[in-house]
Amino acid sequence: MENNLRKEYIKLHISVLLAGLTGILGKLITINALFLVWYRMAMAFMVFYLILFFIHKLPKDNLKDIVKISGLGMLLTLHFLFFFASIKFANVAVGVVCYSLEGFFTAIFEPLILKKPFSRNNLLCSLIAVGGISLIFHIDPLFRTGILLGIISAALIALYTVLNKIIGENKSSKNMLFYELFGGSILLSAVVFLCVCSGIMSFEIPSLMNFSYLFILAFFCTICLYILQIHILRTLSAFTVSLYGNFEPIYGILLAIIFLGEGHELSLSFYTGMCLILLSVFLQSLQGRNVLIKKDAN
Repeated sequence: MENNLRKEYIKLHISVLLAGLTGILGKLITINALFLVWYRMAMAFMVFYLILFFIHKLPKDNLKDIVKISGLGMLLTLHFLFFFASIKFANVAVGVVCYSLEGFFTAIFEPLILKKPFSRNNLLCSLIAVGGISLIFHIDPLFRTGILLGIISAALIALYTVLNKIIGENKSSKNMLFYELFGGSILLSAVVFLCVCSGIMSFEIPSLMNFSYLFILAFFCTICLYILQIHILRTLSAFTVSLYGNFEPIYGILLAIIFLGEGHELSLSFYTGMCLILLSVFLQSLQGRNVLIKKDAN
């Protein structure tokens, strides 16, 4: 039991590492956020389709399930749009720090949607994480638009995580991701078509460098990442998965300093905030471990 649980937490941590790369790639890719997410979803869907086609594992589900899962993919796509828009309007640090409010929103959404009592421990853990996040990044008034977009993106991914656990409880990870990518691609293709035809924006073709970054984003930070998370949600709670997302600002900010030269100093407040985030994750992991061990014993 403990070995299986340890493996799930290792998978969860790998998924957070992959998620930490998305902010950097979002900044490195120089095209508009809408086209960035459209190319990401379309490329991920095409690559995943080809993989499943060649291994003869294309999913076959009923129309009702396809519609539900595709809708979930549209919700995920909206999160992507707000997340990358946050980075474009502000910077990587703002985007990933706001993203970490996912745990806070999940602690509210999960009991409301599942109609169960609020967990004081979950709320406490999320508040500790929020306190850590506020110490890591001192909000600049110049970044208000980016911060607002980032907060919306955190609420959307929290809602996605909770609904994903409900809808995907007895479904294949591969099937879930396939139809989620399909739904997201359809939604954005329609939006891009309308925007270009109405003259709101011009069609953007990525350069070779942008295309390379987009492929990394599509394959590693979309297909691999969400296959892992969909699988993990079968064992761990939506709140635990969301709370582990609080590692992302640490990775994102460090990578932004190393590769983008954003110039954030690792001050005492950074280390204090990082310790608070780690504490919140440790407390929730310990709580989740005890719950799962009790279930196994019964």
